[in-house]
Amino acid sequence: MATWNGPLEKIDDYRWRIPKSYKQGMRVPGIIYADADMMKQIRGEQALEQVANVAFLPGIVNHSLAMPDIHWGYGFPIGGVAAMDVKSGVVSPGGVGYDINCGVRALRSNLKADDIRPKVPELIDALFSQIPCGVGKGGRLRVSYDDLDRVLTEGSGWAVKNGFGEKEDLLHTEAEGAIPDADPSLVGERAKKRGLPQLGSLGSGNHFLEIQEVDAIYDEDSAKALGIFKGQVLVMIHSGSRGLGYQVCDDYLVVMGRIQEKYKLDLPDRQLAAAPIQSGEGKDYLSAMACAANYAWCNRQVIMHWTRETVMRVLGLSPRDFGGELIYDVAHNIAKFEEHEVDGKLRKLLVHRKGATRAFGPGHEELPPDFKKLGQPVIVPGDMGTASYLLLGTETAMAETFGSTCHGAGRKMSRKGAMRAAKGRRIDKELADRGIYVHAFGRGTLAEEMPEAYKDVDEVVAVVDGAGISRKVARMVPMGVMKG
Repeated sequence: MATWNGPLEKIDDYRWRIPKSYKQGMRVPGIIYADADMMKQIRGEQALEQVANVAFLPGIVNHSLAMPDIHWGYGFPIGGVAAMDVKSGVVSPGGVGYDINCGVRALRSNLKADDIRPKVPELIDALFSQIPCGVGKGGRLRVSYDDLDRVLTEGSGWAVKNGFGEKEDLLHTEAEGAIPDADPSLVGERAKKRGLPQLGSLGSGNHFLEIQEVDAIYDEDSAKALGIFKGQVLVMIHSGSRGLGYQVCDDYLVVMGRIQEKYKLDLPDRQLAAAPIQSGEGKDYLSAMACAANYAWCNRQVIMHWTRETVMRVLGLSPRDFGGELIYDVAHNIAKFEEHEVDGKLRKLLVHRKGATRAFGPGHEELPPDFKKLGQPVIVPGDMGTASYLLLGTETAMAETFGSTCHGAGRKMSRKGAMRAAKGRRIDKELADRGIYVHAFGRGTLAEEMPEAYKDVDEVVAVVDGAGISRKVARMVPMGVMKG
């Protein structure tokens, strides 16, 4: 893609502004969180143009935002955040993305990395045999259409009720693992058919399950409160709504594409196709999106349950010896109704987060009691061979970004570009030489997802920490990785 040469004003070391005057029709400025070195790379593609385009959407409040892991996406940039007034605003499926509620959860253990290191290959191989992964792969779980409708309505709660985890897991899941107003009748037959066999499966692409070691602590008091210590073993699960979520997005993009003239929406990119939040089409999409989000939370809950069982069996541990408590689960691709302070007054908004993570600050009413003083845990995954982070949400995030922060490193190479760069290489061997055991569905996935295909996650996290929109607690490095 050509270099973006639009106007960019430096606000400080971590913030940049695209002025509202850049394009006639922008309702608000764009704000990008990045440092100077990152901005050179970000300018190398057209994601900044997407930030400006999002600013055209009716009802958008304050700014069109982008996190430091920004890269080109469908309609919205990945790493994009936009909040809409519920009365005058619109909902855009491009502001959520195809993998609705792609998200990540992290479990803490009572184990020390040095004690299990020799068993990591056996552990990853066992997890690979127990948890299906890969494009189109179905899960072990067999559910009926009636069961699926309950999953779409109840989310993680359905899993817990059916023996896949504990009630405490729900308290440590964003939205307690279910968005209200989900209506399975608004999810198409093809979407349900795709989702029916895939519950309890990891998926492909950048989705993974990792055994990790905590290698750095940045805030001892917060880490202690979260039960985190240096040298500890954590488990991280990154997955989404599988074929069901993809099909929901695809189906409603067709609907949205047909109604732009009906609602007199004059937008600079057809991929931003939207509907007024209060319209029938807007309400239908939000109800179907909620179903897909609930499916994703249930999916991760089931995967986590099987992960706990497998780890305890392979290592010969009791639940008490293993621990395996859920730290938190956060969504990366979602639109949610939230209240935020705007110009000194609380307003109900629809917040689109696409490749961005909720980061509510201390005291927020939606946080469980053990996080009230700390702020919401934020889990930022790396990708095979790169670090992951545990952060906390802040008051600054509440004031500036509608309680949002980055979601990962963000790609800097296309998948085709990564395949070309990996030609003739053994990515699995390169990682093994660094002490990281990888079991993947195929070599193509390893090539597409190799570490250098992504930005430096340490730099991304340094920006959000430096800007104050989340704060560092701990850094984790992979010991073993399971990939679709």
